[in-house]
Amino acid sequence: MRDTSYQAVMQRKNEIMKKSVGMDYGKYESGSIAFDYEGMMRDTGYTIDEVIRIQKGFSIGDTRIMELKNITALARKCAKPGKGARIFIKDEAANPSGSFKVRRAAISVYQAKKMGYKGVITATSGNYGAAVASVCAMAGLKCIVVQECFDSKGKGQPEIIEKARKCEALGAEVVQLSVGPELFYSVLLMLEETGYFNASLYTPFGIAGVESLGYEIAHQFRKDYNCDPDVVVCSNAGGGNLTGTARGLMKANCHPQIVAASVNLKGLHMASDTQFNRKSFTTSHTGFGMPFATNPDRSDVPRSAARPLRYMDRYVTVNQGEVFYITEALASLEGLEKGPAGNTALAAAFYLAQEMDENQTIVVQETEYTGAGKHVNPQLSFARENGIEIKFGNPDEEVPGKSIILPEHPSLIRARDYDMEHLRKSYIKNKIAGFDKPTAEDIKFLAEETNTDCDFVLRAIEEISK
Repeated sequence: MRDTSYQAVMQRKNEIMKKSVGMDYGKYESGSIAFDYEGMMRDTGYTIDEVIRIQKGFSIGDTRIMELKNITALARKCAKPGKGARIFIKDEAANPSGSFKVRRAAISVYQAKKMGYKGVITATSGNYGAAVASVCAMAGLKCIVVQECFDSKGKGQPEIIEKARKCEALGAEVVQLSVGPELFYSVLLMLEETGYFNASLYTPFGIAGVESLGYEIAHQFRKDYNCDPDVVVCSNAGGGNLTGTARGLMKANCHPQIVAASVNLKGLHMASDTQFNRKSFTTSHTGFGMPFATNPDRSDVPRSAARPLRYMDRYVTVNQGEVFYITEALASLEGLEKGPAGNTALAAAFYLAQEMDENQTIVVQETEYTGAGKHVNPQLSFARENGIEIKFGNPDEEVPGKSIILPEHPSLIRARDYDMEHLRKSYIKNKIAGFDKPTAEDIKFLAEETNTDCDFVLRAIEEISK
């Protein structure tokens, strides 16, 4: 009988992870800060063509790119003359399970079946659980989805509860936990007890699955519009969406500006029992986006394959009320009901398009399904129940956890730039902690990780060391 105490399980985490992913992360380590990221990604063993073939076997991918002509027209009314880029969305809600995350799930589940695992486990409160459940149903594997769902009073968010029902409808067993540190421990314990595959969001298999999304955008745009997109906006939480999309674009030799977009939840702690239900967004928000950008290896695998700072050109935030507004605008102007994750990037794109020329193009690279718990009305009703003030006004006055302010006019929607230099220096600070003298290889690695150069890294280290 193994010791199942929290401390004992945590001490065995590397052993558990190695058995549950079939990957020895230690082979990529240098003994210092640097590690072989590209080597880790190559060792999935799947080319982009093979990824696409596997996904087609599950009826995944080849989703439409749709031009939002009415949203674009509205943006142009708010912009200066000659400004207002054409706005497009990639309709990932058309995938089985209703989101782009089924691309991630397909490669992980395929790998699990290939290696002889009987089932998979994933920890997620979001669309990924339904994605894994969907592909497992097609592949004939068992599936366990572990959710952080409730606060200590047993109150759960409508969106998370809906996703639990969706996972169960697709054949998964759902284990629901209250918010707190027990999530990772519980998953490790289940992986050890079941011998199932760890279908983490952050393995190389999951990120390789998203590469097909960026690859498709490039080829579809060239075929349908005879050009490459100027800007691609990615909703950003743990960073896998942006990382995979950017890598896929690069594999198609397509190099638009990559913009990350998150909902501003500044001041709310994601693991706080009292603050858990005071946010109206369970993903694509700064509570995940910022810490995972500056410390990606905080994930549930030894080395996260989601490393957004490598590919991010710009990081913007939008407020909760702005996302609710653009969700309603998309439905009323374009006849499309979509969920909040993709609409986070759409709210940002609506503003960013106004900075761009009319002959330019901006793409929101995902949409997600919507349903009972994801709709605007239940989300706002839940916010009211938790004492959140909801009103029309200037979204700049919104205070996360206290108010949701819907813009009185679409011209009030803003995409607020986050200081990329600060973000990059924060990452470097986290990585050099405990290392007195980073090696030349470390410096090169940090430059790649922050999408800068060695001189920037050396200046940042000097500044941090003062």
